[in-house]
Amino acid sequence: MPLFKRNPFGHILFLKKMIIRIFGLVSHGRYRKFNNLQIEGSEILRNLPDSGVLFISNHQTYFADVAAMFHVFNAALKGRDDTIKNVGYIWNPKLNIYFVAAGETMKAGLLPKIFAYAGSVSIDRTWRSAGKDVKRQVKNSDISNIGKAINDGWVITFPQGTTTPFRPIRRGTAHIIKTFKPIVVPIVIDGFRRSFDKKGLNIKKRNVLQSMVIKEPLEIDYENEEIADIVTKIEFAIEQHPSFLKVLSVKELEELTKEEEALNKKREFWS
Repeated sequence: MPLFKRNPFGHILFLKKMIIRIFGLVSHGRYRKFNNLQIEGSEILRNLPDSGVLFISNHQTYFADVAAMFHVFNAALKGRDDTIKNVGYIWNPKLNIYFVAAGETMKAGLLPKIFAYAGSVSIDRTWRSAGKDVKRQVKNSDISNIGKAINDGWVITFPQGTTTPFRPIRRGTAHIIKTFKPIVVPIVIDGFRRSFDKKGLNIKKRNVLQSMVIKEPLEIDYENEEIADIVTKIEFAIEQHPSFLKVLSVKELEELTKEEEALNKKREFWS
């Protein structure tokens, strides 16, 4: 690989590789030492083509979810079955993995800007900005950039556009699927919200069982399925349809509240 070879977004691949190596080594213990990441579906990843793949997932933190996927994807491609044991897989990572993220998130400080170089396709959210609800037009350049990333490799997106569970699926994801016709692979994650803070940078609780389930690609009729039908299919695939909501008993709610209060006290001590 030429030293200054670039990807379609102008990023130098050698520099991107170094960033992934460094942050891969630093973050590995968060999924193997402080907490345990349980994985299902590694063999599905190995059967995918090198490009034209869109991963859709529920979302629990800003950065920890994506970092875990980088680990799982690369470990699977290096022959590991449902494990990220032995971080040596990160030495020669897959460099055409991208993730869709809000531009304002990826510009909020030096660390997010470095993360962005590792593979962010930054977009302007049409529904929220600076913590406030907004309404604005979709930028054609954002759609074009997501298409460029899909054509070049694997793209991770979070169709709800928020870390809040059971929020509506953004119809833009369905439009992207119909426009670019990628292989759509659902991923369901859990445990990240309990183990990390909202940004996914600080460990909030240790010894949490984190899970990542990679499912078989969705069957989609790109030409004939309606946007609403694809949205519903996404909701069920990433287990964010309202039918998945669990009604807590009074006792379960009290126990959950006590656990949160205890965690809050620990956070005060750490700060």
